[in-house]
Amino acid sequence: MSAFSEEDLVRLRFDLESDRVERKRSAADRKVIRRQVCALANDLAGHGTPGAILIGVEDDGRTAEFSITDKVLRDLAQIRDDGHIMPLPSLTVEKRIVGDCGIVLITVHPIVDPPVRFDGRVWVKVGPTVRQATPEEEQRLSERRRARDRPFDMRPSAEASLNDLNLDYLRSQYLPRAIALEVLEQNRRPIDHQLRSLRLLANGTPTYGAILAFAMDPQRWLPGAYVQFLRIDGTALGDPIRDQKVLTGRLEDVLRRLDELLELSVSVRTTVAGVAREARQPDYPVTALQQIARNAVMHRSYESSNAPVRLTWYADRIEIMSPGGLYGQVTEANFGTGATDYRNPLIAEIMYHLGFAQRFGMGVPLARRELADNGNPPPEFRFEPTLVAVTVRPAP
Repeated sequence: MSAFSEEDLVRLRFDLESDRVERKRSAADRKVIRRQVCALANDLAGHGTPGAILIGVEDDGRTAEFSITDKVLRDLAQIRDDGHIMPLPSLTVEKRIVGDCGIVLITVHPIVDPPVRFDGRVWVKVGPTVRQATPEEEQRLSERRRARDRPFDMRPSAEASLNDLNLDYLRSQYLPRAIALEVLEQNRRPIDHQLRSLRLLANGTPTYGAILAFAMDPQRWLPGAYVQFLRIDGTALGDPIRDQKVLTGRLEDVLRRLDELLELSVSVRTTVAGVAREARQPDYPVTALQQIARNAVMHRSYESSNAPVRLTWYADRIEIMSPGGLYGQVTEANFGTGATDYRNPLIAEIMYHLGFAQRFGMGVPLARRELADNGNPPPEFRFEPTLVAVTVRPAP
C-alpha cells in the first residue's frame, strides 16, 4: 500500500515545497533526483515519515509535458541499486494520477542508519532547499543511530578498539573511495569522527563490518570470516586433493586472492579454425565465478556461524557454499531476478567502494548470462535454512 493517498498527493502537488516533498517537471536530470533521494532518506529534521518526489508537475503544481513510459519507471527504480547512493535507500517508484495530471511518485523512506551519501557527499533538505550537509549536520545524523536496531555488521565489537584497525590503509585506500575527494580535503575532523560517519565506528568502537574490512587480524573477532578453497582431483570429497588454500586477512585481500585462484584454475580450450583464426573457450567463465563467490561473501551470516565460505572445485563441477539462508524479502521464487535485501548492508557498501560490486542485485543475473554465453549449463541453487549452495558445471 502506498504511503500517500490521493488526497495527500493533491495537497503535495499544490502546497509549498518543504523538507519532505519536491516537485520536478521531468526526470531528465538524474543527478538532481539522486540528490533529492539522498536528502529525503537522511531526514535531517527527524520527521520519521516518508518523503515524496513528484515528477511531472511544475513548481506551482501545474501539469508539465512529461511522458511516463515503462522505461522511465524502470530507470528511476534503478536509482536505488546503481551504487551511487550509499547505504542503499528504501524507495518505491510508481505512476499515479492526481486530478488531471499523471505523475511519477518516488516515495523515499527515512533510513535507520544515516548518513546517506550520493557519490561520497552527504545531502540534506532544509525547507525547500537541497544542499550538502555541514559537519555539524552530518554529526547529528550519525548520532541518531541506535546500536540495537543495527544489522550485525553495524554493531560494535565489545573487545576491539580503534588501534586494532589499519588506519594507514583506511586513510590511503578506503576514505578516498568512499568520500568525495574535495570533501575529504576540506574535512578537518579527527579520524574517529570520519569513521563514525561511515558506520565504521559505533560508540567509539569498531563495528564488525570495519573489523572484517580493516582490522589487522579480522579472524580474531570473526573466526569464520575466511574462504576455504579446495581443488579435488575427482568427483567426490574422498578423492585426492589437488590443491587447498585458506584465504584469511582483510576483506580486500581475501577477495583479490580468490580472484587470482579462480583465474589460475580455469582451463582454456583453443580451437584452430583456418590459417589465422583460433577460438578460445574456458571451461568456466571467470566473471561468473567471481560474481557467485562475491555474493557468497557479501550475503553470508557472520553472526550465527563460524563456518567459512567454501569453494570446492571438482573434476566435473564447482560447488560454492555460503553460511546462512536467504534473507529478508529474497525468496526462492524471486532469487536472482534483481530482488535485493541485505543481511550485511555495511559489508555490501564496503565491497562496492573497493570495486567488488558494480551494481547491486545484479550478481546472479550477470553470472547466469556469462555462463550461458560461454555454453555452460545454468547454475543450480540449493536453499536451506542455514546455507545457500551453488553448483556450476563446465561447458561441454
